[in-house]
Amino acid sequence: MPLFIVRHQHSPEACPARDPAMGAMLLNHLSRPSAARHGVAIKGEAVVRGAHSLFFIAEAADEAVLQAFLTPFRQAGEVEVMPASTCAEVVASGGCDAHPTQVSTTSLDPADACQDAIEAGLVVHSAYPLNGETSVRDLAGGAVMPNGRFYLRNHFDIPKLDGESYRLSVGGMVERPLSLRMRDLHNLHAESLVVTLECAGNGRSLFDPAVPGEPWGLGAVSTAEWTGVPLIEVLERAGLRPGATELTFRGADGGLVDGHDTPIRFERGLSFDQIREAGALLAYEMNGEPLSSPHGYPLRLIVPGWYAVACVKWLTEIVVSDKPCEAYYQTEKYWYEWVRNGRDERAPVTLMNVRALIASPDRGESLPRGETAIRGVAWSGAGSICRVEVSLNGGPWHEARLLGERRPGAWQWWELITRLDRIGPLAVRARATDMSGRIQPERAEWNRMGYGNNSIHSVAARVI
Repeated sequence: MPLFIVRHQHSPEACPARDPAMGAMLLNHLSRPSAARHGVAIKGEAVVRGAHSLFFIAEAADEAVLQAFLTPFRQAGEVEVMPASTCAEVVASGGCDAHPTQVSTTSLDPADACQDAIEAGLVVHSAYPLNGETSVRDLAGGAVMPNGRFYLRNHFDIPKLDGESYRLSVGGMVERPLSLRMRDLHNLHAESLVVTLECAGNGRSLFDPAVPGEPWGLGAVSTAEWTGVPLIEVLERAGLRPGATELTFRGADGGLVDGHDTPIRFERGLSFDQIREAGALLAYEMNGEPLSSPHGYPLRLIVPGWYAVACVKWLTEIVVSDKPCEAYYQTEKYWYEWVRNGRDERAPVTLMNVRALIASPDRGESLPRGETAIRGVAWSGAGSICRVEVSLNGGPWHEARLLGERRPGAWQWWELITRLDRIGPLAVRARATDMSGRIQPERAEWNRMGYGNNSIHSVAARVI
């Protein structure tokens, strides 16, 4: 509903609060139940002391409804009604002077989605498209991230799909084209996997020189338990024809991109061997709950070990072919691009790099002298974590203890119990090694689009 700011002004001589009966009447009229009976929702009110002014924020179907509700206030003084917007709506529409964003009936309201993300505690980088990361401090906790605090990466509007009318089509080089309803998918064999998703641009803001793109810190990573149907089982039902080796996954999201005159859909491709090796899942639940719209409702692809660009949200189509996917987000984006020995080189973004993050202590935190615990998470797309090492103030590396169960494709908690005896600055560094032998580098190689930054994490704290 439209939002308004109301200003009521009265003279000092006619202050209604000096008349107990009048003051009580206005107070009762302004109450939430009373306002609701008049079709108005009061969001908050405040009186400017000594100025005989009352301000409040209200929602109503239109200004006429609100004006009718304000009749008692006009009898006590002047009333001014000003159309308003939420801060999220202003940012999503492009500024205070911009026209309100036209919300499609097939997509979530950008302002509402942004406000929900902020209230959940995400650090929002852009409202349209909505992109927000988890604070590194919030990574400390259980094996999975609560759904509301799971980071968000979008390229376009967030689709609002109807689960009842939804269909997943599987076509192309198959023996039996499929059109699967959600109930069909729920009737198939289900599996649950704990999987870490990381945006390929995580850590982009730490590259020097700066690179274009969403300025992610280190929190574009989260872990959840995903439940759904193994993709291989759906493909076996469809039956791949001889020579079929490639799959294109098409989401419901789309829009205009630079260099293209017509809208495009979000599409990504993987080979049949890649999805079989990864154990890809068609997920419809996240941490035991149906997927929310921002996380891909009603169905998304989960590809353990791969950067999350492969985990297509709002999945509507799977196309089987004998040729690799040539879509925009497959061929023009999500490539490492380097200049090496004076020559341009490029390689596709695939498996997540090995990485450890320090969740505690936090940057700038003060720690007391004595025994303390350094904690964090580590993950890799190429294999389980086999070792995490921590260095304090440039000293030797000490091996941390790995905590909990090792799950392929999911992050690993680690902890180092140490003693802090010297007061002053404390520099904590952490690096990880995975089972394939990959070790976190001192400094990740710079690339033009800022992907895969897994430089050793360092946190500056203080001992007091």
